[in-house]
Amino acid sequence: MKLYTPLKSDAVKIMLLGSGELGKEVAIEASRLGVEVIAVDSYPNAPAHLVSNKSYIIDMKNKDELLEIIKRENPNYILPEIEAINIEALFEAQKEGFCVIPNAEAVNKTMNRKNIRIFAAEDLGIKTSDYRFVTTFEELKTAAKKIGFPCVIKPVMSSSGHGQSIAKVEEDLKLSWQKAKEARGDSSELIIEEFIDFDYEITLLTIKGKKETTFCKPIGHIQKDGDYIFSWQPMAMSVIALKKAEEIAKKITDALGGRGIFGVEFFVKGDEVYFSELSPRPHDTGMVTMITQSQSEFALHIRAVLGLDTDFVFYGEGASGAYKSKIESVKPVFSIDEDLLDQNTILRIFAKPSAHIGRRMAVVLCFGKDALKNVKNKIKKIRGIE
Repeated sequence: MKLYTPLKSDAVKIMLLGSGELGKEVAIEASRLGVEVIAVDSYPNAPAHLVSNKSYIIDMKNKDELLEIIKRENPNYILPEIEAINIEALFEAQKEGFCVIPNAEAVNKTMNRKNIRIFAAEDLGIKTSDYRFVTTFEELKTAAKKIGFPCVIKPVMSSSGHGQSIAKVEEDLKLSWQKAKEARGDSSELIIEEFIDFDYEITLLTIKGKKETTFCKPIGHIQKDGDYIFSWQPMAMSVIALKKAEEIAKKITDALGGRGIFGVEFFVKGDEVYFSELSPRPHDTGMVTMITQSQSEFALHIRAVLGLDTDFVFYGEGASGAYKSKIESVKPVFSIDEDLLDQNTILRIFAKPSAHIGRRMAVVLCFGKDALKNVKNKIKKIRGIE
Protein backbone atom coordinates (compact mmCIF):
# COMPACT_ATOMS: atom_id res chain seq x y z
CA MET A 1 0.00 0.00 0.00
CA LYS A 2 1.14 3.54 -0.74
CA LEU A 3 0.73 6.44 1.69
CA TYR A 4 0.62 9.88 0.19
CA THR A 5 0.98 13.55 1.14
CA PRO A 6 -1.95 15.81 2.15
CA LEU A 7 -3.07 18.58 -0.20
CA LYS A 8 -1.44 16.94 -3.23
CA SER A 9 -3.39 15.77 -6.26
CA ASP A 10 -3.02 12.10 -5.30
CA ALA A 11 -3.72 12.55 -1.56
CA VAL A 12 -5.89 10.03 0.26
CA LYS A 13 -8.74 12.03 1.78
CA ILE A 14 -11.08 11.33 4.66
CA MET A 15 -14.05 13.51 5.48
CA LEU A 16 -15.18 13.64 9.11
CA LEU A 17 -18.89 14.38 9.47
CA GLY A 18 -18.81 15.65 13.04
CA SER A 19 -15.69 17.25 14.49
CA GLY A 20 -15.88 16.88 18.27
CA GLU A 21 -13.29 15.45 20.64
CA LEU A 22 -13.48 11.95 19.17
CA GLY A 23 -13.22 13.25 15.64
CA LYS A 24 -10.19 15.32 16.69
CA GLU A 25 -8.29 12.19 17.74
CA VAL A 26 -9.29 10.43 14.51
CA ALA A 27 -7.98 13.42 12.54
CA ILE A 28 -4.66 13.34 14.42
CA GLU A 29 -4.17 9.63 13.78
CA ALA A 30 -5.09 10.01 10.10
CA SER A 31 -2.66 12.88 9.63
CA ARG A 32 0.14 10.76 11.12
CA LEU A 33 -0.29 8.43 8.14
CA GLY A 34 -0.25 11.22 5.58
CA VAL A 35 -4.00 11.26 5.10
CA GLU A 36 -5.66 14.55 4.17
CA VAL A 37 -8.42 15.36 6.65
CA ILE A 38 -11.52 17.44 5.90
CA ALA A 39 -13.48 18.16 9.09
CA VAL A 40 -17.14 19.14 8.84
CA ASP A 41 -19.44 20.32 11.63
CA SER A 42 -22.27 22.72 12.35
CA TYR A 43 -20.27 25.22 14.42
CA PRO A 44 -16.95 27.03 13.93
CA ASN A 45 -13.66 25.99 15.52
CA ALA A 46 -14.86 22.53 16.52
CA PRO A 47 -12.02 20.43 18.01
CA ALA A 48 -11.25 18.50 14.81
CA HIS A 49 -11.30 21.74 12.78
CA LEU A 50 -8.18 22.80 14.66
CA VAL A 51 -6.07 19.80 13.56
CA SER A 52 -7.39 19.16 10.04
CA ASN A 53 -6.21 20.26 6.61
CA LYS A 54 -9.57 21.76 5.71
CA SER A 55 -12.73 22.54 7.63
CA TYR A 56 -16.30 23.40 6.78
CA ILE A 57 -19.32 24.64 8.71
CA ILE A 58 -22.65 23.47 7.34
CA ASP A 59 -26.11 22.37 8.43
CA MET A 60 -25.38 18.66 8.93
CA LYS A 61 -29.05 17.78 8.53
CA ASN A 62 -29.36 19.56 5.18
CA LYS A 63 -29.10 16.99 2.40
CA ASP A 64 -28.10 19.44 -0.32
CA GLU A 65 -25.40 21.13 1.77
CA LEU A 66 -23.92 17.80 2.80
CA LEU A 67 -23.87 16.39 -0.73
CA GLU A 68 -22.41 19.59 -2.14
CA ILE A 69 -19.43 19.48 0.22
CA ILE A 70 -18.88 15.74 -0.42
CA LYS A 71 -18.86 16.23 -4.19
CA ARG A 72 -16.65 19.32 -3.93
CA GLU A 73 -13.96 17.58 -1.86
CA ASN A 74 -14.33 14.09 -3.38
CA PRO A 75 -13.07 12.17 -0.31
CA ASN A 76 -11.88 8.56 -0.51
CA TYR A 77 -13.65 7.79 2.79
CA ILE A 78 -16.55 9.45 4.60
CA LEU A 79 -16.50 8.91 8.38
CA PRO A 80 -19.74 9.89 10.16
CA GLU A 81 -18.76 10.85 13.72
CA ILE A 82 -22.16 11.94 15.08
CA GLU A 83 -25.78 10.79 14.81
CA ALA A 84 -27.32 14.09 13.68
CA ILE A 85 -26.58 13.74 9.96
CA ASN A 86 -28.87 13.66 6.94
CA ILE A 87 -28.90 9.94 6.20
CA GLU A 88 -30.39 10.39 2.72
CA ALA A 89 -27.25 12.28 1.71
CA LEU A 90 -25.09 9.33 2.82
CA PHE A 91 -27.17 6.83 0.85
CA GLU A 92 -26.99 9.01 -2.25
CA ALA A 93 -23.25 9.58 -1.86
CA GLN A 94 -22.70 5.83 -1.49
CA LYS A 95 -24.84 5.16 -4.57
CA GLU A 96 -22.60 7.55 -6.51
CA GLY A 97 -19.51 5.59 -5.51
CA PHE A 98 -18.32 7.28 -2.32
CA CYS A 99 -17.15 4.98 0.50
CA VAL A 100 -19.13 5.60 3.71
CA ILE A 101 -17.60 4.00 6.82
CA PRO A 102 -18.74 1.42 7.73
CA ASN A 103 -21.58 1.87 5.20
CA ALA A 104 -24.71 4.01 4.89
CA GLU A 105 -27.12 1.32 6.08
CA ALA A 106 -25.05 0.62 9.20
CA VAL A 107 -25.06 4.34 10.00
CA ASN A 108 -28.81 4.43 9.41
CA LYS A 109 -29.45 1.49 11.73
CA THR A 110 -27.22 2.75 14.55
CA MET A 111 -28.02 6.47 14.54
CA ASN A 112 -31.49 5.67 15.80
CA ARG A 113 -32.17 3.54 18.92
CA LYS A 114 -35.36 2.17 17.38
CA ASN A 115 -33.60 0.91 14.27
CA ILE A 116 -30.72 -0.80 16.07
CA ARG A 117 -32.90 -2.32 18.77
CA ILE A 118 -35.31 -3.86 16.27
CA PHE A 119 -32.37 -5.04 14.16
CA ALA A 120 -30.61 -6.67 17.13
CA ALA A 121 -33.57 -8.12 19.00
CA GLU A 122 -36.03 -8.98 16.25
CA ASP A 123 -33.91 -9.52 13.14
CA LEU A 124 -30.88 -11.16 14.76
CA GLY A 125 -32.48 -12.64 17.90
CA ILE A 126 -29.93 -11.03 20.25
CA LYS A 127 -30.82 -10.85 23.94
CA THR A 128 -31.86 -7.34 25.07
CA SER A 129 -34.01 -5.83 27.76
CA ASP A 130 -37.75 -5.59 27.12
CA TYR A 131 -38.72 -2.39 25.30
CA ARG A 132 -41.52 -0.34 23.75
CA PHE A 133 -41.65 2.72 21.48
CA VAL A 134 -44.02 5.57 22.28
CA THR A 135 -44.97 8.91 20.74
CA THR A 136 -47.39 10.29 23.35
CA PHE A 137 -47.36 10.66 27.11
CA GLU A 138 -50.38 8.37 27.42
CA GLU A 139 -48.52 5.69 25.46
CA LEU A 140 -45.57 6.17 27.79
CA LYS A 141 -47.73 5.57 30.88
CA THR A 142 -49.27 2.45 29.35
CA ALA A 143 -45.89 1.06 28.27
CA ALA A 144 -44.33 1.76 31.68
CA LYS A 145 -47.05 -0.19 33.45
CA LYS A 146 -46.46 -3.17 31.15
CA ILE A 147 -42.67 -3.09 31.48
CA GLY A 148 -42.70 -2.22 35.17
CA PHE A 149 -40.72 0.16 37.36
CA PRO A 150 -37.99 1.21 37.39
CA CYS A 151 -37.71 1.73 33.65
CA VAL A 152 -35.34 3.65 31.37
CA ILE A 153 -36.65 6.35 29.02
CA LYS A 154 -34.65 7.79 26.10
CA PRO A 155 -35.24 9.67 22.85
CA VAL A 156 -34.82 7.36 19.85
CA MET A 157 -31.93 9.57 18.73
CA SER A 158 -29.62 11.72 20.83
CA SER A 159 -25.88 12.01 21.44
CA SER A 160 -23.89 11.36 24.63
CA GLY A 161 -26.94 10.15 26.55
CA HIS A 162 -28.83 13.43 26.35
CA GLY A 163 -32.45 13.10 27.40
CA GLN A 164 -32.05 9.75 29.16
CA SER A 165 -33.50 9.12 32.61
CA ILE A 166 -34.79 6.40 34.93
CA ALA A 167 -38.37 6.50 36.15
CA LYS A 168 -38.49 4.71 39.50
CA VAL A 169 -42.23 5.22 40.04
CA GLU A 170 -45.15 6.37 37.92
CA GLU A 171 -44.87 9.91 39.29
CA ASP A 172 -41.42 10.20 37.65
CA LEU A 173 -42.78 9.71 34.15
CA LYS A 174 -43.76 13.35 33.63
CA LEU A 175 -40.23 14.57 34.35
CA SER A 176 -38.71 11.80 32.22
CA TRP A 177 -41.01 12.72 29.34
CA GLN A 178 -40.03 16.37 29.61
CA LYS A 179 -36.32 15.58 29.79
CA ALA A 180 -36.45 13.33 26.73
CA LYS A 181 -38.43 15.87 24.74
CA GLU A 182 -35.97 18.67 25.51
CA ALA A 183 -32.92 16.67 24.40
CA ARG A 184 -31.14 17.61 21.20
CA GLY A 185 -31.72 15.05 18.49
CA ASP A 186 -34.92 13.29 17.42
CA SER A 187 -37.36 13.22 20.33
CA SER A 188 -40.49 12.66 18.25
CA GLU A 189 -40.45 9.06 19.48
CA LEU A 190 -39.13 7.62 22.72
CA ILE A 191 -37.91 4.18 23.69
CA ILE A 192 -38.87 2.85 27.11
CA GLU A 193 -36.76 -0.06 28.34
CA GLU A 194 -36.88 -2.58 31.12
CA PHE A 195 -34.32 -1.67 33.77
CA ILE A 196 -31.77 -4.46 33.99
CA ASP A 197 -30.42 -4.84 37.52
CA PHE A 198 -26.98 -5.40 36.06
CA ASP A 199 -23.73 -5.93 37.94
CA TYR A 200 -21.84 -3.66 35.55
CA GLU A 201 -21.84 -2.41 31.98
CA ILE A 202 -19.10 -2.58 29.39
CA THR A 203 -18.05 -1.29 26.01
CA LEU A 204 -16.47 -3.93 23.80
CA LEU A 205 -14.46 -2.20 21.08
CA THR A 206 -14.84 -4.43 18.04
CA ILE A 207 -12.37 -4.01 15.19
CA LYS A 208 -13.52 -5.02 11.72
CA GLY A 209 -10.28 -5.23 9.78
CA LYS A 210 -9.48 -6.28 6.27
CA LYS A 211 -9.62 -9.99 7.08
CA GLU A 212 -10.91 -10.65 10.58
CA THR A 213 -12.74 -9.37 13.66
CA THR A 214 -10.69 -8.62 16.78
CA PHE A 215 -11.47 -7.05 20.13
CA CYS A 216 -9.91 -4.70 22.61
CA LYS A 217 -10.07 -5.76 26.24
CA PRO A 218 -13.49 -4.93 27.76
CA ILE A 219 -13.96 -1.43 29.10
CA GLY A 220 -15.98 -0.84 32.26
CA HIS A 221 -17.69 2.50 32.64
CA ILE A 222 -19.80 4.65 34.89
CA GLN A 223 -22.50 6.81 33.34
CA LYS A 224 -24.74 9.52 34.70
CA ASP A 225 -27.99 10.22 32.87
CA GLY A 226 -26.62 8.13 30.02
CA ASP A 227 -23.42 10.16 29.66
CA TYR A 228 -19.95 8.74 30.27
CA ILE A 229 -18.15 9.94 33.42
CA PHE A 230 -15.42 7.33 34.06
CA SER A 231 -14.13 4.32 32.16
CA TRP A 232 -11.42 1.76 32.88
CA GLN A 233 -9.72 -1.09 31.09
CA PRO A 234 -9.71 -4.02 31.50
CA MET A 235 -13.05 -4.70 33.14
CA ALA A 236 -12.84 -7.88 35.20
CA MET A 237 -15.50 -10.31 33.98
CA SER A 238 -16.03 -14.04 33.72
CA VAL A 239 -14.68 -15.98 30.76
CA ILE A 240 -18.24 -17.06 29.95
CA ALA A 241 -19.62 -13.51 29.94
CA LEU A 242 -16.74 -12.20 27.83
CA LYS A 243 -17.17 -14.98 25.29
CA LYS A 244 -20.90 -14.22 25.01
CA ALA A 245 -20.19 -10.51 24.54
CA GLU A 246 -17.63 -11.22 21.82
CA GLU A 247 -20.00 -13.59 20.03
CA ILE A 248 -22.82 -11.04 20.08
CA ALA A 249 -20.53 -8.20 19.01
CA LYS A 250 -19.24 -10.23 16.08
CA LYS A 251 -22.73 -11.32 15.08
CA ILE A 252 -24.16 -7.82 14.97
CA THR A 253 -21.11 -6.17 13.35
CA ASP A 254 -20.94 -8.95 10.74
CA ALA A 255 -24.58 -8.26 9.94
CA LEU A 256 -23.97 -4.51 9.70
CA GLY A 257 -20.93 -5.00 7.47
CA GLY A 258 -18.15 -2.63 6.54
CA ARG A 259 -14.91 -1.97 8.38
CA GLY A 260 -13.58 0.24 11.15
CA ILE A 261 -14.10 0.16 14.90
CA PHE A 262 -17.48 -0.37 16.57
CA GLY A 263 -18.28 0.45 20.19
CA VAL A 264 -20.70 -2.26 21.34
CA GLU A 265 -22.30 -1.72 24.76
CA PHE A 266 -23.58 -4.46 27.06
CA PHE A 267 -25.20 -4.89 30.46
CA VAL A 268 -23.72 -7.83 32.37
CA LYS A 269 -25.42 -9.75 35.18
CA GLY A 270 -23.29 -12.66 36.35
CA ASP A 271 -22.67 -14.69 33.20
CA GLU A 272 -25.66 -13.19 31.39
CA VAL A 273 -25.03 -10.52 28.76
CA TYR A 274 -27.62 -8.09 27.35
CA PHE A 275 -26.99 -6.01 24.24
CA SER A 276 -27.59 -2.30 24.90
CA GLU A 277 -26.38 -0.01 22.11
CA LEU A 278 -23.83 0.26 19.33
CA SER A 279 -21.80 3.06 17.71
CA PRO A 280 -20.12 2.38 14.34
CA ARG A 281 -17.14 4.57 15.26
CA PRO A 282 -14.78 5.25 18.19
CA HIS A 283 -16.59 5.39 21.52
CA ASP A 284 -16.26 8.02 24.24
CA THR A 285 -15.56 5.36 26.88
CA GLY A 286 -12.78 4.12 24.60
CA MET A 287 -10.69 7.25 25.20
CA VAL A 288 -9.03 5.15 27.90
CA THR A 289 -7.20 3.30 25.10
CA MET A 290 -5.05 6.40 24.59
CA ILE A 291 -3.11 5.30 27.66
CA THR A 292 -3.63 1.51 27.80
CA GLN A 293 -2.77 0.42 24.26
CA SER A 294 0.02 0.86 21.73
CA GLN A 295 -2.69 1.74 19.20
CA SER A 296 -5.65 3.71 20.53
CA GLU A 297 -9.18 3.09 19.29
CA PHE A 298 -8.69 6.10 16.99
CA ALA A 299 -5.51 4.69 15.44
CA LEU A 300 -7.18 1.30 15.04
CA HIS A 301 -10.18 2.92 13.35
CA ILE A 302 -8.00 4.64 10.76
CA ARG A 303 -5.87 1.54 10.22
CA ALA A 304 -8.97 -0.58 9.63
CA VAL A 305 -10.41 2.00 7.22
CA LEU A 306 -7.17 2.07 5.22
CA GLY A 307 -6.86 -1.72 5.23
CA LEU A 308 -3.72 -1.72 7.37
CA ASP A 309 -2.70 -4.13 10.13
CA THR A 310 -4.76 -3.70 13.32
CA ASP A 311 -2.60 -5.58 15.81
CA PHE A 312 -1.70 -3.76 19.01
CA VAL A 313 -0.10 -4.25 22.41
CA PHE A 314 -2.15 -3.85 25.58
CA TYR A 315 0.13 -2.11 28.06
CA GLY A 316 -1.90 -2.61 31.24
CA GLU A 317 -4.51 -1.17 33.57
CA GLY A 318 -5.75 2.34 32.91
CA ALA A 319 -8.70 4.66 33.47
CA SER A 320 -10.18 7.85 32.07
CA GLY A 321 -12.38 10.54 33.55
CA ALA A 322 -14.32 13.27 31.80
CA TYR A 323 -14.14 16.85 33.05
CA LYS A 324 -17.36 18.79 32.57
CA SER A 325 -17.67 22.54 32.78
CA LYS A 326 -19.46 24.04 35.76
CA ILE A 327 -19.86 27.46 34.11
CA GLU A 328 -20.71 29.21 30.87
CA SER A 329 -17.75 30.76 29.06
CA VAL A 330 -16.95 31.96 25.55
CA LYS A 331 -13.19 31.89 26.28
CA PRO A 332 -12.52 28.84 28.47
CA VAL A 333 -9.35 28.96 30.57
CA PHE A 334 -8.49 25.88 32.63
CA SER A 335 -7.21 26.27 36.18
CA ILE A 336 -5.31 23.16 37.31
CA ASP A 337 -3.16 22.12 40.25
CA GLU A 338 0.49 21.79 39.25
CA ASP A 339 0.67 18.20 40.53
CA LEU A 340 -2.15 17.00 38.25
CA LEU A 341 0.35 15.76 35.67
CA ASP A 342 2.91 13.08 36.43
CA GLN A 343 4.54 10.17 34.58
CA ASN A 344 1.33 8.11 34.72
CA THR A 345 -1.17 10.88 33.93
CA ILE A 346 -2.22 12.51 30.67
CA LEU A 347 -4.52 15.51 30.30
CA ARG A 348 -6.31 16.00 27.00
CA ILE A 349 -8.06 19.36 26.63
CA PHE A 350 -10.56 19.19 23.77
CA ALA A 351 -10.23 22.91 22.88
CA LYS A 352 -13.94 23.47 22.39
CA PRO A 353 -14.57 27.12 21.57
CA SER A 354 -17.02 27.68 24.40
CA ALA A 355 -18.02 26.06 27.68
CA HIS A 356 -21.53 25.31 28.85
CA ILE A 357 -22.66 23.83 32.14
CA GLY A 358 -22.27 20.07 31.82
CA ARG A 359 -20.34 20.22 28.56
CA ARG A 360 -17.46 17.75 28.35
CA MET A 361 -14.29 19.81 27.98
CA ALA A 362 -11.36 17.51 28.77
CA VAL A 363 -10.37 14.01 29.77
CA VAL A 364 -7.83 12.83 32.35
CA LEU A 365 -6.08 9.50 31.73
CA CYS A 366 -4.20 7.48 34.35
CA PHE A 367 -2.08 4.36 33.93
CA GLY A 368 -1.11 1.66 36.40
CA LYS A 369 -2.41 0.10 39.58
CA ASP A 370 -5.49 1.79 41.11
CA ALA A 371 -5.94 3.78 37.89
CA LEU A 372 -9.64 4.45 38.47
CA LYS A 373 -9.05 5.70 42.02
CA ASN A 374 -6.21 7.88 40.76
CA VAL A 375 -8.18 9.36 37.88
CA LYS A 376 -11.01 10.33 40.24
CA ASN A 377 -8.48 12.14 42.45
CA LYS A 378 -6.82 13.78 39.45
CA ILE A 379 -10.13 15.12 38.10
CA LYS A 380 -10.47 17.10 41.34
CA LYS A 381 -7.19 18.82 40.54
CA ILE A 382 -8.87 20.60 37.66
CA ARG A 383 -10.17 23.44 39.79
CA GLY A 384 -12.41 24.71 37.06
CA ILE A 385 -12.78 26.86 33.97
CA GLU A 386 -12.59 30.62 34.22
